[in-house]
Amino acid sequence: MTDKAHHGWESSFPEFRDAKTTTICFKLEQSVDAPGEAQLRAWKADVPKLKSEVGEILDGSSTASTFTTILEYELPMESRRPDVIFLINGAVVVLELKGKTSPSQADIDQVSAYARDLRCYHKECESLPVHAVLVPTRASGYLGNECGVTILGPDSIDDFIEKLERDRNTKAVPVNDFLSVDAYRPLPTLVAAARELFQRGDIRPIHRARAATDPAVETISNIIHHAAKTSTRHLIMLTGIPGAGKTLVGLRIAHAHFLDDLAVERESGKPTVPAVYLSGNGPLIEVLQYELRKGGGGGKTFVRGVKDYVKKYSKSNSPTPPEHVLIFDEAQRAWNKEQVQAKHANTPGFESGKSEPEHFIEFSNRIPEWSVVIGLIGGGQEINIGEEAGIGQWRDAVLGVDNTGEWTVHGPTGVKNSFAAPNLKYEEHPELNLDREIRFHAASDLHRFVGELLEGNDYSELKPLAESMEDAGFVLRITRTLSIAENYLRERYAEEPEKRFGLLASARDKSLSEFGIKNDFHSTKQVRMGPWFSDAEDDTSRKSCRLLRDCITEFGAQGLELDCALLGWGTDFRLVDGKWNNDKARNYQKRNMIKDAFQLRLNSYRVLLTRGRDGTIVFVPPIEEMDETYEYLCSCGFRKL
Repeated sequence: MTDKAHHGWESSFPEFRDAKTTTICFKLEQSVDAPGEAQLRAWKADVPKLKSEVGEILDGSSTASTFTTILEYELPMESRRPDVIFLINGAVVVLELKGKTSPSQADIDQVSAYARDLRCYHKECESLPVHAVLVPTRASGYLGNECGVTILGPDSIDDFIEKLERDRNTKAVPVNDFLSVDAYRPLPTLVAAARELFQRGDIRPIHRARAATDPAVETISNIIHHAAKTSTRHLIMLTGIPGAGKTLVGLRIAHAHFLDDLAVERESGKPTVPAVYLSGNGPLIEVLQYELRKGGGGGKTFVRGVKDYVKKYSKSNSPTPPEHVLIFDEAQRAWNKEQVQAKHANTPGFESGKSEPEHFIEFSNRIPEWSVVIGLIGGGQEINIGEEAGIGQWRDAVLGVDNTGEWTVHGPTGVKNSFAAPNLKYEEHPELNLDREIRFHAASDLHRFVGELLEGNDYSELKPLAESMEDAGFVLRITRTLSIAENYLRERYAEEPEKRFGLLASARDKSLSEFGIKNDFHSTKQVRMGPWFSDAEDDTSRKSCRLLRDCITEFGAQGLELDCALLGWGTDFRLVDGKWNNDKARNYQKRNMIKDAFQLRLNSYRVLLTRGRDGTIVFVPPIEEMDETYEYLCSCGFRKL
């Protein structure tokens, strides 16, 4: 018998109508850990109203006896609990009850997210419409539809079900199938996926994510196995849009154990693992290591910093790396030789004059018999000094070694021209380009929307994209009062303590500190990313992102994901006469090393606008010079809070 998901009550409509309110409330109370008095009062008040409406549905429908009521269904692998789910013929209906006369935007967005996740991740909802219904229990009648959510008083539930357009010849989902714990497979956050890999050796199967990334994993695995079998050397370029799963692919390659038999025996013994996952993203490393430390491991063998790896293996007397597969995340942001020299100038014995790609190809050549370097390539996210050289550095690195002819480069068609050289072998693999966003649930237009927004395109082209994302459950909200945004987030996630929301701002802005957003260098330098990202709101550290006290910049946020981001939009990137302008941005100390300061600003806002999985809330300071920016964002589809 299949295990069932945790829930408070499930029964047919007739059983629910005929059951005593006290019996239903007792079961609900038993299903929830320490429900508060307010929750107990709500059940006592709401269950009779639901029973009455179900009774009226039964009176008006000959098929309603096959419908099912589920109360307090806990989404598997999560702690969220939609109040009510109706399994009816031809549809699934999610109802959220609020003891109010009129709902808030946070209430609307909460039930919209429930419906979105069932559509995206529940096997039994893939081919059925899932309707989101918000029920202010102190209201009556039909109140309208907002953001794809139907709003009505409890007295109108029966009328809504009766008139709901659906294929009435399709039978209701069997309740046991719906409640199977295997039926709901949500896409984990990057941190959650890393935790699973560390603890279990693999990531739970998620149909949509696996369909998008499995071809790349299989292709890379085949190349690695070929390298081991033929004693050859290979460079793999995996490209993808932000949110497409490049990092998940890299983590799986490094830690899913299907390469464990490939390591070659050394004088010191056989290496324990054949691959190492390396990142130049310090905050991501800090968060992952902090999470895995809490899970019982040190974390440092799971993900390591590029800078430390280069420091260890680039000295004149360095040992040979024990791994055969070197995975470099965000490889298009690899440091050029000037930045490498600047960061390692004080390292005793350091061999200067090489870029990070040159170092990695040299490390790889030292490894006995065979080796593979994998570069995970994103686009438009170069935000640091020394990151602007792009993937051409990897071509130059392979061309710069004595054994270029022994190397084969693998990648998608899109980067073939970057590796064009007479004596360089290049093999095309369409699977090595991830062009589908999976991080943002079903909001597949987000990458395009942000790109066009930052190009300053006509709002008439952008608003339909924003509406499409709203329909898919990705919210864009805006306000000029910071406390309104903060209250929205606290209300929106009040019942979901594991959800992550936090305050972001550009590192080059000079205006936001006046409005309580501490994005100055001294303040952001003090933020410890592990506790900020991972700790609970009531943790003694008082550093949790959910407190909305500490702010992180694009440098802290890049590579990480929140459930919702509160972005303070600064004067460093504002519209002036219809064009983006960065003349009020803080200057760079090493201006002579910057190729295009405007492009770095644009890239920074691209990063900041794509950190939230559920959406982005923008605060625009209430100052005259930001009026044009505010109006443009509103015209593009950001809804006012």
